[in-house]
Amino acid sequence: MTNPPTEPHSGARKGTLYLVPAPLDFGCDAQVPLQNALPSATLQTAARLTQWVCENAKSTRAYLKRIDALHPLAAPLQQQQITELPREVHKKGDHGDKGSAPFDARPLLAAALNGHDMGLISEAGMPAVADPGSSVVRAAHDLDIPVVPLVGPVSLLLALAASGLNGQNFAFVGYLPQDSQERIQRIKELESLALKTGQTQLFIETPYRNAALWQALVQTLQPHTRLALASGLTLPDARIRSQLVRQWRQQPAPPDNRTPVVFAMGR
Repeated sequence: MTNPPTEPHSGARKGTLYLVPAPLDFGCDAQVPLQNALPSATLQTAARLTQWVCENAKSTRAYLKRIDALHPLAAPLQQQQITELPREVHKKGDHGDKGSAPFDARPLLAAALNGHDMGLISEAGMPAVADPGSSVVRAAHDLDIPVVPLVGPVSLLLALAASGLNGQNFAFVGYLPQDSQERIQRIKELESLALKTGQTQLFIETPYRNAALWQALVQTLQPHTRLALASGLTLPDARIRSQLVRQWRQQPAPPDNRTPVVFAMGR
């Protein structure tokens, strides 16, 4: 077992942990120009970092290569220090969900304790929001390492803003169950909560299960419930639509099985 990093000598400068957002085109057929999706200041900050904690090293290198085309990297790709979060963190979460112990990410921040700025990155959007990484942020706070979120796309908030649903009271509930009966039960529970309290319910699905989830939603929800989908956000072929379930039933238009989608329901 790896021991937590040793605190630096008193007065030593600690690096900063930057939360680096990524474009939302991961896994999509087309890529959006980075300068259209992320501010120059975000890309410039990412370009000067050489120490990374990430969801996936391969996609991180691909993203850094795109950044390099606009802002030269401080070190070649081969010299970038990239550490992946353990696979168990992806499957069971950072916080002891599904019976696992909370993940101790402090060893991943040794470089920051030694004065190096670091970046945390996921495959798309903002790390630690609907993606792994919150354990790294928590560890940084526990170690008194400054945390700075950089500006960039967050699919959940983009979808919420474009849905016409309640943006003052909302919840992100992650993935719905894969089992069809459990999924139907969960849909009914979320709809009851949304209609009773006015709280918008946001959720996502693995793209190849989009159509199955969509069919369950349209068949299960009440006719007067509002249902929204937002796919391909920030891309030229983005699709955002929000209407009552009874209208969806008259105009079936399920999402495709390739593009990431954010679903939302409410009143």
